[in-house]
Amino acid sequence: MAKKKIDASTEEKIIEAARKVFTEKGYAATRTRDIAEEAGLNLALLNYYFRSKEKLFSLVMAEKIGQLFGVIAPIVNDDKTSLQEKIELIVPAYLNVLLQNPGLPLFVLSEIRNNPEHFSNRVQAGKILTQSVLVKQLLEKQPNVNPLQFILNLLGMCIFPFVTKPVFEASGLLNKASFNQLIEERKTLIVKWVNLMLDN
Repeated sequence: MAKKKIDASTEEKIIEAARKVFTEKGYAATRTRDIAEEAGLNLALLNYYFRSKEKLFSLVMAEKIGQLFGVIAPIVNDDKTSLQEKIELIVPAYLNVLLQNPGLPLFVLSEIRNNPEHFSNRVQAGKILTQSVLVKQLLEKQPNVNPLQFILNLLGMCIFPFVTKPVFEASGLLNKASFNQLIEERKTLIVKWVNLMLDN
């Protein structure tokens, strides 16, 4: 029993180190040695638990995709809520995930650039963008506008502040507290802006 607890603790330590290193460096620039050093373990022990960098990355990537899209998929596919209600649910849910994982957007964007097919398959982007209840409702609301225009605007308004956060902090325009306040304000503002887009 003690051995199992130790094994679980060591495995979680490796996974936590992998989360940190992959998020900071991306897949290509990360070595298994970097993860082992971050975890405070020797390389042989890391290889005992996880045979390859690919296996660890797949685990971390699946976890991060789950965090990013797990809260959104049930909302966009709910046939019991209106378009307006979906927007009011999506925006704060998405921003809350990003607040809890501020390095996530840059990590995901990096991996989209390096392996778009793998990412698309992971999140089933095609299915979400063509078959979701949200898309059907958008087409009913604005039949002459490609729903992708709406989705790109919505994602951009949510994600871009986190992409530019390091620049704002380095320039002294924002600190952690003021950035978080900015995002809290955007939870209301983005809903208003999206509704204005849909009403035009």
